[in-house]
Amino acid sequence: MKRAMFLAAASLMCARSGSAQQHNIDAQKSTLTIHVGKTGAFSGFGHEHEVRAPIHNGTAETGSHPAVEIHVDARQLRVIDKDASEKDRAEVQRTMLGPEVLDSEQHQEIVFRSTAAEAAGQDRWTLRGNLTLLGQTRPVTAQVTLKDGHYTGEAAVKQTDFGIKPPGKAGVRAKDEVKIAFDVQMAS
Repeated sequence: MKRAMFLAAASLMCARSGSAQQHNIDAQKSTLTIHVGKTGAFSGFGHEHEVRAPIHNGTAETGSHPAVEIHVDARQLRVIDKDASEKDRAEVQRTMLGPEVLDSEQHQEIVFRSTAAEAAGQDRWTLRGNLTLLGQTRPVTAQVTLKDGHYTGEAAVKQTDFGIKPPGKAGVRAKDEVKIAFDVQMAS
């Protein structure tokens, strides 16, 4: 479910066309946020989750053939649920990073590599690429907008596409589809 974050990296590739230039992503100013919904008969008693991760490193090539590659260290993902107790956040964190979900000790890196970018209006793109999570690579699509020097957007990813059973308890579990929002800046 956290792998969706990597998709956010895709936003980087959406730089303006022109002469080709490679840019580094500013890891200090770029964020990926994953929103995990809840489902089930007792979902009213469960919590939705918000997870944030820094981009470990990445590059974007601008020009007529834009491309982006982003790397996220899965061990750096953090549950930031505002309405949950510290104990509940810690439990969700352990489950998320553990062998039942991301298995972050065995699969430390999440990678997104773009394969195509299509203009979708002024300063807007549809970015297609491959996301590698848990050693599995699947295609993903992100919608990206450039505003005030920030590439922002969102994508959706199904956990089951990567072999992850959405965690939960009887009557309430995480939704299979997670939403990823991103705000990416290039290094100066």
